[in-house]
Amino acid sequence: MKNRIQKTLANNQKIVSIYFTAGFPNLNDTCTILEKLEKAGVDMVEIGLPFSDPLADGPTIQESSTQALKNGMTAVRLFEQLKDIRKTVSIPLVLMGYFNPILQFGVEAFCQQCKAVGIDGLIIPDLPVDVYENEYKHLFESYGLLNILLITPQTSDTRIRTIDSISKGFVYMVSSASVTGSQKGFGEAQTAYFQRIASMGLKNPLVVGFGISSPETFAQAIEHTNGAIIGSAFIKHLREFGVEKIDQFIEKIRGH
Repeated sequence: MKNRIQKTLANNQKIVSIYFTAGFPNLNDTCTILEKLEKAGVDMVEIGLPFSDPLADGPTIQESSTQALKNGMTAVRLFEQLKDIRKTVSIPLVLMGYFNPILQFGVEAFCQQCKAVGIDGLIIPDLPVDVYENEYKHLFESYGLLNILLITPQTSDTRIRTIDSISKGFVYMVSSASVTGSQKGFGEAQTAYFQRIASMGLKNPLVVGFGISSPETFAQAIEHTNGAIIGSAFIKHLREFGVEKIDQFIEKIRGH
């Protein structure tokens, strides 16, 4: 049976995925944000589990993580908030978090909770590929969870093919070697990277993240891939406007 992520990517040519930090701007905004994103026509959502030391994240996401932790967000609380989410939200939901809190929660217990609330996949930036493959792949898959692995412009072709071979959802293309955050536009080097990966003929769809903040960068990102993930720009929008004007942000990104 196909996972929601696989179905969505098979049906939609160019998906819009949004990342936000659970518990930001306010502790109990999580479900409201998810419902509004689906209504606004978003294809997939990444829910960030806040962590005190988020290595890959730029200042915007780090600040939202700090605020969410101050608000009292924890993995236990997030699963509690999401327990009825599948009554109102049908798009794929991916949990993004660092491995330490998952390890503290108990990896299998975490997977059980993900399955119970209807999570489709996990993105764990600091879980090494070989550790995932040898120790956790079977466990994640037994709970119907797709583990999404990241590649960067520095990742070798050999490693990209390995990641592609053990992946079942999509390959997360980090647009640059820096931390997350929005850019004015993608330069020649990034465009060449998008083209290089697209020409490799990988079995998994490609979705670009990091640095997408405008209709221009979104259009550039999807030219050679299956979709794009917007995080920092959306969090800035939430900070400025709260949860009320989510649809306007999505319309702007899509260039309507």
